[in-house]
Amino acid sequence: MMKMMQFKTFSAKQKLILNWWTQEKYKNYYAIICDGSIRSGKTVCMSLSFVFWAIFNFNNQIFAICGKTIESVKRNIIFSLSQNLKSLGFSCSSTMSKNHMDISFKNKTNRFYFFGGNDEKSASLIQGITLAGVFLDEVVLMPRSFVEQALARCSVLNSKFFFNCNPQNPFHWFYTEWIQKAEKKHALYIHMTMKDNPSLSKEIIKRYEKLYSGSFFDRFIKGIWTPVHGQIYPMFKQEKHVVKTLPSQFDEFIVSCDYGTLNPCSFGLWGKHNNIWFRIDEYYYESRLTGVRKTDEEHLKELKKLIQNRKIKAIIVDPSAANFIECIRKNLKFPVKKASNDVLKGINIVSDVLNKGLIKFSQNCKNSIKEFFLYQWNENKNFDSVKKENDHAMDDIRYFCSFVFSKSSKPFLATSVNRKI
Repeated sequence: MMKMMQFKTFSAKQKLILNWWTQEKYKNYYAIICDGSIRSGKTVCMSLSFVFWAIFNFNNQIFAICGKTIESVKRNIIFSLSQNLKSLGFSCSSTMSKNHMDISFKNKTNRFYFFGGNDEKSASLIQGITLAGVFLDEVVLMPRSFVEQALARCSVLNSKFFFNCNPQNPFHWFYTEWIQKAEKKHALYIHMTMKDNPSLSKEIIKRYEKLYSGSFFDRFIKGIWTPVHGQIYPMFKQEKHVVKTLPSQFDEFIVSCDYGTLNPCSFGLWGKHNNIWFRIDEYYYESRLTGVRKTDEEHLKELKKLIQNRKIKAIIVDPSAANFIECIRKNLKFPVKKASNDVLKGINIVSDVLNKGLIKFSQNCKNSIKEFFLYQWNENKNFDSVKKENDHAMDDIRYFCSFVFSKSSKPFLATSVNRKI
């Protein structure tokens, strides 16, 4: 392995990426996660480390190198990786048409397949294969289903996971499930910046810092996990709208529901105190994550748990959920109202009451809080429209605000707020 030092001087973090698996204190770690800014040397060091680890620990085994597409894997990883390996005495035999490469060193040879995790269907492409390890480049650009399927294929003893990415929003599933839980998952987490790459001059780093601004600068230059511009509710602030302690008493209660079968199902319980409405608790169920669809009766059971013994003024429900509305009417004594589904008008109302501080959220309403940072305008359209993703709690909140505040709330233009990226 010492031959690799002939390339150039590596920084301390780059050295750790290259040989972490040789160190005693990391012998029980299952994974390495490397995130941060562009041009920090993450991909080069991670790909070399992955091959070094595979060759020095296995023989005649199968590994996977994954990217957003197979073309991006070949372009961003395989070409430079094979050149670097050959300069170190490795033998690389590529069969690009079959999307794999055999890598040999001395008397050991392993096969590395290339996979693209482009969409939800991609998970099926990697099913059935048995892997000794996987390298997921730009893992945050891949569907969770593909990533988890790839990890599930690593059933060979002592297999490991190598993750590499630039930051996205701080509520991205990979950030919350892997980076924030790295120690619990026995994963080594290394954060990289341009200053960790000795091959970049100070002048080049300064040029990058001057060229960009906004969320691109935060994510790709500073390497920070941050929301993008184009949020529909940029006025939502955790310090202003999220409370640790709820009032002990409420004057009245309302429930808002956005019903979904394949899409998430989101219910919110609201209580009024001193003319401020608090989202006390919520129910959020996503069948795609659990693999189990719930019936109307099962969702109704969860609704009853949310309500408990409270007297509800009204239950506001997605107007398209006709069967669920009927299910509620048959089984609960509370009034059921079909929600207004004028999206832009509803967004204006929510924006207004957020600015006025008329709604607040319990810190336990994690899905609502998360969606506020992820809910975005569709910048690819030439008219005001929202992206139909991360919007289910947002929909039930919009239903609630439209019902409660539509008469008392003055119009507030939010459709052009902070839309430039």
